[in-house]
Parts: sequence; C-alpha cells; structure tokens
Amino acid sequence: MLSLLRIENFALIDLLELEFGAGLNVLTGETGAGKSIILDAIDAVLGGKVSSRVIRTGSNRSMVEATFTSNSALTAWLSEQEIDSLEENSVVIVREITAAGSNIRSRSRVNGVLVNLQVMAGLRDRLVEITAQGQTLQVGQSAQVRDWLDLYGGEQLMQQRQAIASTFSGYQQAHLILEKRRTSERERLQQLDLLTYQVQELKAANLSDADELTQVQQEHERLNHVVDLQQMSYKVYQALYQDDGDTPAAADLLGDSEDTLNSMVEYDTKLQPLLDLVRDAQAMVVEVARQINAYGEELEADPQRLEEVEERIRELKQVCRKYGPTLTEAIAYYQRIQAELSDLNDSEQSIENLEQQEKECLEKLTVACQQLTQLRCSTATNLEAKIVRELKPLAMEKVKFQVEILPTSPTIAGADKITFMFSPNPGEPLQPLTKIASGGEMSRFLLALKACFSQADTTETLVFDEIDVGVSGRVAQAIAEKLHQLGQRQQVLCVTHQPLVAAMADRHFRVDKRTIKEVSAESEIQNLDAKIERTVVRVTTLDNLSKRREELAQLAGGKSAQQAIAFAESLLTQAANHRQNNSKLQVPNSK
Repeated sequence: MLSLLRIENFALIDLLELEFGAGLNVLTGETGAGKSIILDAIDAVLGGKVSSRVIRTGSNRSMVEATFTSNSALTAWLSEQEIDSLEENSVVIVREITAAGSNIRSRSRVNGVLVNLQVMAGLRDRLVEITAQGQTLQVGQSAQVRDWLDLYGGEQLMQQRQAIASTFSGYQQAHLILEKRRTSERERLQQLDLLTYQVQELKAANLSDADELTQVQQEHERLNHVVDLQQMSYKVYQALYQDDGDTPAAADLLGDSEDTLNSMVEYDTKLQPLLDLVRDAQAMVVEVARQINAYGEELEADPQRLEEVEERIRELKQVCRKYGPTLTEAIAYYQRIQAELSDLNDSEQSIENLEQQEKECLEKLTVACQQLTQLRCSTATNLEAKIVRELKPLAMEKVKFQVEILPTSPTIAGADKITFMFSPNPGEPLQPLTKIASGGEMSRFLLALKACFSQADTTETLVFDEIDVGVSGRVAQAIAEKLHQLGQRQQVLCVTHQPLVAAMADRHFRVDKRTIKEVSAESEIQNLDAKIERTVVRVTTLDNLSKRREELAQLAGGKSAQQAIAFAESLLTQAANHRQNNSKLQVPNSK
C-alpha cells in the first residue's frame, strides 16, 4: 500500500507531501488542476518514462519519493534482489531526475540501494497498477488480452505457459539449427566440392618429400647438360690421369714427384711424411680419375626422362603456386584439408536428421499448446461469466461478452490469438471490444475487468485515472460502489470528476492550482529581492464533512449554492449507508 508520496520540483509541483490510506482514495479538482501530475509522479517513481519537461522550470533537479507498506512476499522479493528491508516494515523508493544541458539523467533507489530499470519493473508489478481509459489500446492487443486471461487462470495455467516457454525454446533452437544448416548447405556443398577437388589434385601429385622439387630440378640440370658433362668429365680425366697431349697428367707429375722424394728420403728420412702425402695424393687423383671416367662413360642422353622431369617440375611448381608457396606448406595444407573434408563428410548432421529433430520438437510443442488452449477455454468461460456479473451492476444488464480464442502459429506463449468480443445491446452481434465500445462502456469494462482480477492480483495498490469519464447518474453511482468494493481488498487511488464517486471515498484530496510569488534564480544570483509569480499545485486533505460538502457541491453544481450543498449532504449520507451495509457483507481482507 502507498502510504506516503513526496514530490519536489516535478512539473508544476514545487513541494508536495501526501499521506494516503487504505480503501478508496479520491483526488478531485477542476480540469487542469494538476491531478494527473500526481499520477505522473507515481508512474515516474516506479520507473516510468520521463523527459526534461517533468523538471520544474528554474530547477535542474526533480525528485519523487514513495513509501509503501511492505509484506512477506515483498520482503522475500527484496531479499532475492539483495536489498535490505527497513525496520519500519516499509519500502522507500526514490527517483532523482536531473538535467544537464539537453541531457536528462535519472537514478532510482530502493531502500537506499541503487537499482536499474529492470529491477524497478519487477517491483512496480508488485506495488501499483495504473488503469486509465487510454488502456483501450491494450484491450485491443491480443498479447495483452492473452496475458490477462492467463493471469486470471491462476497457477495451473501459468505453470503450463511456463512449460510451453521451455518447450518453445527447444523447438526454436532445433528450428534455428535446421535453418542455419539449410542456409549454409549450398556453401557447404561448394566447400565440399572445392576440398574434394583439391584433395584429389594433391593426392594425384603424390607429395611425400618436401625436397623433391630441389631434387628434380637438379636432375633436370644434369639431363639437360649431358654432352657438356661428358666433355668436362673427359677433360678432368685427361688432366688427372691420361693426357693425350704434350702436357703431363697430374698422376704422372705426382709419380715423378714420388720418385724424386723417394730418392731424397734415402738421404734424409725426415722427408718420409711428405713422400707419404704425395703417394696418398697420387692414389686419390687416380681414384678421382677412375670415377670421373666411369661417370662420363655412364652419361647418356635420355629425352624421355628429361621430359618426365620437366613435367614433374611444372606439376610441383603449380602445386606450390596454388597451395604453397613452398612444397612444405603445400604438403601441410594437403594434410589439413583432408581433415576438413572428413569433417564435412562424416561429422555433420544431415538435414534429414535435423528435420526429424525439429518435427519432434514441434509435435511436443503442439501438444503442450493444445493443453494450454484447453485451460484457456475453461478459464475464458469462467471469465466471461464473471465479467458479465460485474458489468450488470454497472448498468449493463443486457451485455454479452465472449473471449474469442482462435488458433495461430505456436509462440513462446502458446498458439492462441485472443480477442475480447463485446455486445452492449440486445440483438447486436458480438464484435471486438475496441471497435464497438463507447468511452463510457470501455470505462465500465476496464473497471469490471479489474474487479475480476482483484482477488487473484497480488498488486497492493490500484490507480484509476478518470475511469468514470463519459458516465453519469446511475452508472456513475454503480462505478462508485464498484471502486469502493475494490477498496475493501486493495488500496485504490482514483482521479475523478464525479461527485458520486468522490462521495464514496475513504480519503478525499482536493487538487488545485495557485499563484505564488517567489524569488527568481536570476534575482537570487544577483542578491535582489525581486519576485515573480509562479503557478504551483497544491493538495488539500478534506478530513471533515464540511470541507467534503463544499468540494462535492463544487463538483455537482459548480458553486456552493444551498441546493448543491444539500445534494452533497445527500451523497455523503448515501455513501455512508452504502459503506455500512457493504461492510457487513464483505469478506475480510486477506491482505
């Protein structure tokens, strides 16, 4: 329950403090007096959208503080959010709105703890619900109507809806995997074709030795210069061992040197090592000559082999250009794409398997949605009867109401499109509520809807913003009695222009605008006493019968004439009798 509301520098409010009570709290006043500003402040402190216009002219900061009476469920929720409870068994919410140039910032605190908008949204649902005639748009939204029906259905229906949310998540995941697989199938097949071609090409290249290109290039040089190599090998052979010309060969020269050293050793044995070296050199020269001669004799032109080597070189260079740039890197790439190709062929689930998985998930979701639809149909029947019962006392005795449930594609909230169908007059067909209901009829329907939900609703405070617009007389009296009835279960705040509604209030506030004089910001800076006129909103608590009579007379007759006063007295007497009789029939409030 909202017990205290403190507002600073909000729109036309400079400073305002209101103490609300249990039951029906009514705000009255002339049109434009500022009643809606107070409701805007309640909306703002609970995380509603704000703009720079809410900050009072001449100020750069606005603040709204709301104190609510706590309960066990609210205390448990605060504990889940790691927010300490206050000793006074209350919850204090503060929202500060500041302007810096064209930017606007706001901060919200719950029991002194800074919280974000998500936390505020969760807290708002537990504290206050604001209803206005402007909710016609919501009544026309299938999702909102569906949520209302499910809430009315209670725990069993909400549990089934949660089960569907989980089932839908599984189906959605299977569907997304399948769609992703389908979307990527062309790319996968293209990649598969490419890798298959590349693997085949590299396999055909028979890559095994990273040095093969160097080796075949060397072989190519040898085969391409066979004649040159033969001539040069014979030339080396002649120079080392057997020269046909006048120039002695190296082996002959070494032989002569050996003979000479051999003679010298006879005279000086210290030359024996040199003699041994010459003998070794001669043996090595002879061996080299023998091998070079054999090499030259074995050399022969092989055009076929040369062509094969050239082809192999071209093949290896092509491989290096496409997969290299070196043969080592080409071999590494070959090994890598073999693994990738294996993954594409073997480890990927087939589309058929994924389609089967999606089908199974959809079947499971469909069954769950059918169960939810059955629960909704049963709940809709109960709600239809309840709404009609609530509307009859509101001067709509002949009304017909139906919750239309039509099949639609499965979603996280089921597979139903839900519409409120309405016929206020006998003989007229049922049509969507938003298309046929007048403003007064919509007001009464919203009030009846809240009455249906009041017992199941855990929200402590209901706020009605001119819910009685467009009605008068007997209908206004019926709305007044319904609001008072709601006030027996939950705290009700109501902005009204109807004296019949205001008379039923447990607590009555009059809102009006006044002109005051205050020092302007410029004058304050310049230390001047100049004052300017400012418009502010003031609220008076009408805590005695005399004040209430005056206000009801103003609402009824526009002035405090004797006839209007007498009418106001009759309204207060009638309201007191109704409250007394109603209290005898009312079930004690469980809250």
